[in-house]
Amino acid sequence: MDNLTITIFRNQTFLAVVKEIKILSKFKFINFDDLDTCLDNAKKNNGLIVLFDDKNKNNDFEKISENNLPLLILSKSKKNKLKFSNSFVQLINMPFKILDFERKIISLISKYKFSKSSLINLGGYIIDKNERKIKKDNLELQLTEKEINFLILFTENETPLSRNYFLKKVWNYSTNTDTHTIETHIHRLRKKILQKFNDNNFIKNNEKGYYIWKKNHEIILPEIYIQQSIENELLNLKKVKEVLKEKKKLL
Repeated sequence: MDNLTITIFRNQTFLAVVKEIKILSKFKFINFDDLDTCLDNAKKNNGLIVLFDDKNKNNDFEKISENNLPLLILSKSKKNKLKFSNSFVQLINMPFKILDFERKIISLISKYKFSKSSLINLGGYIIDKNERKIKKDNLELQLTEKEINFLILFTENETPLSRNYFLKKVWNYSTNTDTHTIETHIHRLRKKILQKFNDNNFIKNNEKGYYIWKKNHEIILPEIYIQQSIENELLNLKKVKEVLKEKKKLL
């Protein structure tokens, strides 16, 4: 937690105070009066934002919450009614002890880092290993542990994965095992994805195995084929012209 950057929003006085407290010297504090600059700095440093609920408007809280950044709110009211979709928000009532403030910071950042390390991007989806969910466009789908482990294998490999590879890695079966486990598993997973996200292209397969469909992969192939077709047509046209030229010589 040393050298953690903590961004204070719109409170230069509080910045001056915390910089004088020895126990907090392990953290780097900085103040911004502009919300966008504050957010950019927090994102860049994977840091935490501290703000006061009596100095900011609701839309400020909402904008910070939407960015899913760790947020520590210092409040004068014990009946704070602010609600956030962001799970990385904690409240501390004033006045407070410096040790409690330090504990809140450490707890919030630890939770944020743990959660962030559990999120994996897969073909435009987010896999949450901790919650065993796959998410996209504010939709989420609960998956089983095996389904999560199955999908994680796609993130670790760029090329299509064979049926035998999955049998060995997920089910610990011999490659000679005669089973429809993989086919059944993929069929169920495809059905879940289709019902929740209306995506009929999530898991694809070819002669080499199974892979996760990506838009840019599908765009590149047709362009290659089109280019090849054009080249073939030009070659054919050239041959036709040569034949006609030879015929003219004979006439």
